[in-house]
This record gives sequence, C-alpha cells and structure tokens, in this order.
Amino acid sequence: MTINWFPGHMNKARREITAAMRQTDVVIEVLDARLPEASANPMLAELREDRPCLRVLAKADLADPAVTERWLAHMNARPGVRAVAIRATEKRDVQRIPGLCRDLVPGRRGAGKPVRALVVGIPNVGKSTLINTLKGRKVAEVADRPAVTRRRQRVDLDLSFSLSDTPGVLWPKLEDQTAAHCLAASGGVGAAAFDAFDVAYFALEFLRERYPEILTSRYKLDALDGEPHQLLEGIARARGLMQRGGRLDLDRAADLFLRELRGGKLGKISFERPEDASPDADPAAGAGAGAPTAD
Repeated sequence: MTINWFPGHMNKARREITAAMRQTDVVIEVLDARLPEASANPMLAELREDRPCLRVLAKADLADPAVTERWLAHMNARPGVRAVAIRATEKRDVQRIPGLCRDLVPGRRGAGKPVRALVVGIPNVGKSTLINTLKGRKVAEVADRPAVTRRRQRVDLDLSFSLSDTPGVLWPKLEDQTAAHCLAASGGVGAAAFDAFDVAYFALEFLRERYPEILTSRYKLDALDGEPHQLLEGIARARGLMQRGGRLDLDRAADLFLRELRGGKLGKISFERPEDASPDADPAAGAGAGAPTAD
C-alpha cells in the first residue's frame, strides 16, 4: 500500500510558516532521532533559505545511541548548522537550546534584539513537548498522535528569546516509500494513511535485518526465518492473542507490535544511519535523500 498523508490544514500551515520566516532569526528543526532523514521535511529546508538552523534530534532515548552520535557528527559538519540530541521532556537537555541558538546568531544580542526562533518539524515529532519543557508549563497542546498543533503561536521565554510554534507539516507526496514506512512505523503518519499489516511487516523485516536480538528476546521467537507474517503469528502466539475458535488474532498482534515499537518497549532502535545516505545527501533534504538498507 502506498503511504501518502497531507491533511488539508497543512496547506494553511505552509502559508503560516512562510509568513513566520520573515520574522525569524534561527530555525529550530525538530527531527526524530530514530529517522533524522525521513523526519526532515524538504519543504522546510526550502522555506528557511540561508537562515541558521539548530537541528534537534528529539526522542533520543528511543534511538540507538551509537547511531545518533554518528548523525550528530554528520550534521554538525554542515555550515550554519548545529545539531543536538535530546529528550524533550528532560529540562536539563532542553535548557541547552536557547544558548545554542544564540551562538548561531551572535548579532542578536543586547537590548531590543531578542532572538526570534521558529520551531518546525513534521507531525508528532515532539515540538510542543519541547516548548512546554522550555517554558516550564503547558503552553502547547500535546498528544501521542500526529497533527495536534493546528495554528501558530508565540511563546516568550524571556525578554531576549522568543519561540514561534507551528503545526507539523509533511510534504504533499511521500515519494520514497521506504522512508514513508519508517515514518508510519514511528508514528509520524496518521493511522488512516496506511495499512497496519503492511507497516508491521515492514518493521518486522527491518528488525530481523538490523536488530534480530530484539525480536528473539522480546517475543521469545525461536527462529527468525520465514515470511514477516509468520513472525507476526509468532508474536500473537507468544502473547496469547487468540480469536474465537483458537485462531491467532493478527490484528491485535500488529497493533501491539507497532505500539511497543513506538513506545520504546522493544529497545533503542534507529531506522536510518548516516552511511545509508548518498555521499552528497543533506540531512535536511528529507524523505528520498537516503533510505535504510539491510546490512
């Protein structure tokens, strides 16, 4: 099944972001540390033009830490870019962000020159959580589903630093379906846009190639050969997910597997590595710049 998701309100969000860029000194692009390329919107890279950018790899506690370190080195090698990995709910992590932004725009110092930062990113990547943690109280709505923020809002941290929050924006056509499946598996795409079995099979195949020990330890699977649907049957059997008549309940098994994958219960997983990308790929280029390949 082809995954494509561009809710109508995102057209309005693009216009709002375009207008907000005119009053922005530095862009804070929030990415998913598990898939920094697939969660980078090429449209946002186009809209920010030559403005300095702080790339925030959120959900770092869910990602493979060794892979995240390689991503940080890869991104920090780009001019006008800084990258940092954080847990958006951890105040100590998030408090680094204003200082990093100020370093990127040294001309915005002193009275009457507050740093104006624009927070951008795809749906459900953690923008609102980041802003709430920075402010120290809830000022942006948060939910564990995509497309919660629907309008732009400004948040002043103090007299020298202000943030503008924007709705999460995906691009109109997800041309790289491997990247699109990574987004769906991580929770970045609305559930109506994909088939749960299709995405579960993709994720199971990926884990079998990259993190086989996770499947064997979490679900007590004796063997990882066979088709992905057989792995899903093994998960249903291990968790006792049965229908009437003794049939395995594969719907519940797919839902359980994807929920546990997204919630980090399977362990620290990265869907992408810098070495998967083409040599000239910019990590801001988004889906299509590079895709996971099996070892």
